[in-house]
Amino acid sequence: MTAPRSEYCVIACAEAWRDEGEILASPMGLIPSIGARLARLTFSPDLLLTDGEALLVRPDGTPEGWLPYRQHLALVTGGRRHVMMGASQIDRYGNQNISCIGDWARPKRQLLGVRGAPVNTLNNPTSYWVPKHSRRVFVEKVDMVCGVGYDHAAGARFHRIPRVVSDLGVFDFDTPDHSMRLASLHPGVTVEQVREATGFDPVVPGEVPYTREPTVHEMELIREVLDPAGTRAREVGA
Repeated sequence: MTAPRSEYCVIACAEAWRDEGEILASPMGLIPSIGARLARLTFSPDLLLTDGEALLVRPDGTPEGWLPYRQHLALVTGGRRHVMMGASQIDRYGNQNISCIGDWARPKRQLLGVRGAPVNTLNNPTSYWVPKHSRRVFVEKVDMVCGVGYDHAAGARFHRIPRVVSDLGVFDFDTPDHSMRLASLHPGVTVEQVREATGFDPVVPGEVPYTREPTVHEMELIREVLDPAGTRAREVGA
């Protein structure tokens, strides 16, 4: 069985929650959601999934518990939730922007707004999913800091950015100054492609591995259980 790019992206997102134990997964977006559910069905069986309102749910969406607002806030502020958000812009230190493009006083484009990004990033681990890697998204400096990066997070007890997943590869911040590093390439992608599509120079190790292959069982779960309609391909295009 051969996996398309979209399934490598699912695997890369799922790996964000590997062996995390009883922690609340908050994936935002289609491929992160498939990834979180895949992690729950395979290597992270204690992962908690939510319907976004008041219930804990199984990977098929059926209820398995109640999550009152007070308890949800305790998880959010106590480091026991791992969010995977989107990013309209993200820079080398993991600062994320989802609010506006251009000067905030007179923006060229108004986006979602700051929303819960500061609380997410300062109080629990936050990863990012970018379906179309480009210089418009991976920028030298974000126009507005919504999600807090490593250069603005001094003293934040639970701040951590485990990974950034894009349609080209996986990135982390495992460097001395916590600047973005290329951790893996999706098969078929080159380092040169990543550099050309990135608005800053990411740290690139001497040897960059490929994102791991999905197992036969994982491919069956993705294709037959989690996304039989194949909607994942629309987000990545492959």
